[in-house]
Amino acid sequence: MSRLKITYDKEIISKLMSKLSLKNKHDVPKIKKIILNMGLGEDASDGKKIKACVDDMSLIAGQKPVITKFKKSISNFKTRKGSNAGVKVTLRSKKMYEFIDRLVNIALPRIKDFRGLSSKGVDNSNNYSFGIKEHIVFPEVNFDKVDKIRGLDVTIVTSSKSKEGTLELLKEFNFPINVKKN
Repeated sequence: MSRLKITYDKEIISKLMSKLSLKNKHDVPKIKKIILNMGLGEDASDGKKIKACVDDMSLIAGQKPVITKFKKSISNFKTRKGSNAGVKVTLRSKKMYEFIDRLVNIALPRIKDFRGLSSKGVDNSNNYSFGIKEHIVFPEVNFDKVDKIRGLDVTIVTSSKSKEGTLELLKEFNFPINVKKN
């Protein structure tokens, strides 16, 4: 079992029960899945660049990504229905916890001029989303073999019932959430 999963079961559940004043341990928010998305932009029509994105994403996530397609044609964005849009990976259970461990302890500290993640990244479904501008912050990606630096979006889907619950859960997992008071 992953180190973070054991920590969640033994320590984080009890801390969150007291912080959020919950009586049942099944009401404690948990991370259901993590979705990684990398848009291709102009490179979507080039087969070699798609393969490079798929290879990089599979190194980062630890599993093979799916190539996403456009659902409709929009002339202003120069998109055609059915053409390639990007690559996407959904991580669950063991791989999800291993990714969180690598993200928090290795990748985020390697970001240049990093001042923490925004606390405004929580949406109406109480999921947390943020973007990483350079995918080379992950140590699995070999900097010398990368043809172009790309960004990727990370969405953390939680079972939380409030924004505060989501932020407290992520803080317990040592996410560097930057809370600014107005």
